[in-house]
Amino acid sequence: MSDQTSEALAASETSASVIGHASDAREARKSSPAPRTMPKWESEARNRIRTAIRRYGKPLSDLIARDANEGDTRLLVTDFLCEGLGYDKYEDLTTEYQVKGEFADYGIRVDKQLAAFIEVKRCTQKLGVKHLRQVQMYAVNEGVEWMVLTNGQVWQVYHLTGGLPVVVDLALDVDLLDEGGSAGKADALFYLSKEAFKRRLIDDLWKARAATAPKSLVRVLLTPVILDAVRKELRRQTGHNADEKEIERILQAEVLRSDLLV
Repeated sequence: MSDQTSEALAASETSASVIGHASDAREARKSSPAPRTMPKWESEARNRIRTAIRRYGKPLSDLIARDANEGDTRLLVTDFLCEGLGYDKYEDLTTEYQVKGEFADYGIRVDKQLAAFIEVKRCTQKLGVKHLRQVQMYAVNEGVEWMVLTNGQVWQVYHLTGGLPVVVDLALDVDLLDEGGSAGKADALFYLSKEAFKRRLIDDLWKARAATAPKSLVRVLLTPVILDAVRKELRRQTGHNADEKEIERILQAEVLRSDLLV
């Protein structure tokens, strides 16, 4: 074979390789999902929340430093609900909403329908179970599925599923003063914004959190198919063929938290 012929073949192979790589790249671009384009309303909402988090950081810290009362905390919460989360003070929020002789701090209306209750505690008060029970009572009595607890710094959003007994799931928990950046906090609080709440985007967040909640995972771990898989893996690793009932007993008594077995 002549040198010219060899060079021609080499050039042909190189060209084919380049064409092949280009074709592969085109196919990869076709098969890979296109990046999600954020709607303008969503981008504006997220930016507004980020700005509010930065703006209210110092006033919130000042309130905590002087151990401000619940009334002063409510003033900041109202401002944040309006300027940060996009609610209209007069159309979307109702204060001192009466529920069977008790009064919820705020009710949130979406399209003129009551959608959530907000219970506010003083800025230095640690949110606890008794506060959740308080707002839960309002929600059960009024048939409302969303509940918010806040002391201005921490914002917790719960979903209530009616029934006997009712099921309460934590969907969101954000601390405005923790060390994380404002972007991450804004991304979380976005689901509580008027724009997202109106579109029920928080429903998907709640369902994902509920699906992977500790109690949900425990229920899965104790199903027959998982217990059988554990038995087989134990036998593979140790040579011991344990009984499924014994594995289940040990998991419940010695491995899993008792409060998750209810």
